[in-house]
Amino acid sequence: QLQASGGGLVQPGGSLRLSCAASRSIFSFNNMGWYRQAPGKQRELVATITRGGVTNYADSVKGRFTISGDNAKKTVYLQMNSLKPGDTAVYYCYAVSMGGDDHWGQGTQVTVSS
Repeated sequence: QLQASGGGLVQPGGSLRLSCAASRSIFSFNNMGWYRQAPGKQRELVATITRGGVTNYADSVKGRFTISGDNAKKTVYLQMNSLKPGDTAVYYCYAVSMGGDDHWGQGTQVTVSS
């Protein structure tokens, strides 16, 4: 199971850190990451991290967002800097198990507005 947290309201240019806490070692997953869905838009991939620590980002967030993992805390983080109104969305964490099963956390709302 995955538990997402850390969303909120922030002004443009501000920062937030999202957390995705897993019920077991994050190394038990092939990869973990974050999707987001804005009103009226399709869900889009934001960032991923593999068991080996390889990261990948959507072009729209490169240089602003950083995904990382802490296995001791069984948590994956998404550090979001220089936030823009276009980043407003519900953010979902997900994980793919070694067997190929998808796991999803509940969404956390991020609102970027002045």
